Amino acid sequence: MLEVALPWAALVLPLPWLWRAVLPASRGDGVALRVSRVEHYPGARALVRGRLAALCLGLAWFAFVLALTQPQRTGDTLALPQTGRDLVMALDISGSMEERDFVWAGRRMSRIAAVREVASDFSERRVGDRVGLILFAERAYVQVPLTFDLDSVSWFLRDAVVGLAGRSTSIGDAIGLATKRLKDRPAESRVIVLLTDGSNTSGELSVGDAIELAKRFGVRVHTIGVGSTQRQLFSSLLNSSSVDDAALQAIAEQTGGRYFRATDTSDLEAVYSRIDELEPANADAPLVRPVEALYHLPLALALALMTVALWLRRMEA
Repeated sequence: MLEVALPWAALVLPLPWLWRAVLPASRGDGVALRVSRVEHYPGARALVRGRLAALCLGLAWFAFVLALTQPQRTGDTLALPQTGRDLVMALDISGSMEERDFVWAGRRMSRIAAVREVASDFSERRVGDRVGLILFAERAYVQVPLTFDLDSVSWFLRDAVVGLAGRSTSIGDAIGLATKRLKDRPAESRVIVLLTDGSNTSGELSVGDAIELAKRFGVRVHTIGVGSTQRQLFSSLLNSSSVDDAALQAIAEQTGGRYFRATDTSDLEAVYSRIDELEPANADAPLVRPVEALYHLPLALALALMTVALWLRRMEA
């Protein structure tokens, strides 16, 4: 939408004409010379150029006053991202996450498929927070760095593939990598939400060392253990693994977080809703309207018209 920031500046528009009215220009004796063709009067062309110059000066003044009013184009109202929590989601994509013991919308699905759906919804609700995504299995790697772009985080979550980083589980490395990403951030609250269905079976950093690292940098870790409790006896045969509840509980307690257990989809949804309550997002972001200044356009036009007027005046000389 086009608007002006200083509409009162238009009050100076009639100043040249008021000045002329107060101090009228000298008038001739009123004698007029009539000719049938312009070329019959040598001074006629100079007269036309003079009037054109005066017209250009008038238009230049109008354009200059328009520039003084500061015309601008305003866009739609937008919510301004503000610094809230720095939250890293660490997601287990080891081989056991393929176990099909979850149900979503009446159909059986794998753990990773259910987690992708629920965790994506969780990330999209974190308006005002910087959210990052770490995927881990035998190795841990950053899939999405900390960002306000929650749509990208959700998209990469839904695209997470089991086995991409190996088949085993490196919980310690995942916490260590997430802590490294969070330790230099200025946010008052640094949070990791770690989800796994197994225990720490690989990696260079032990769970104990990872806990100490998170505590040193003031990082709070919420842990989530997923998987049905009825199939633990056959976990090794079914390419599944047993959740190390004791380790996940210790990680959460010693870093100031909470440990949650999710054995089905409804549990998983409740867990992420509970984390939303424990770590509320900054939903009340300030509203802004982007403004593009346009005063330079009439100002450039005024300068161009003044240049033409001066050129016409010089031709009269």
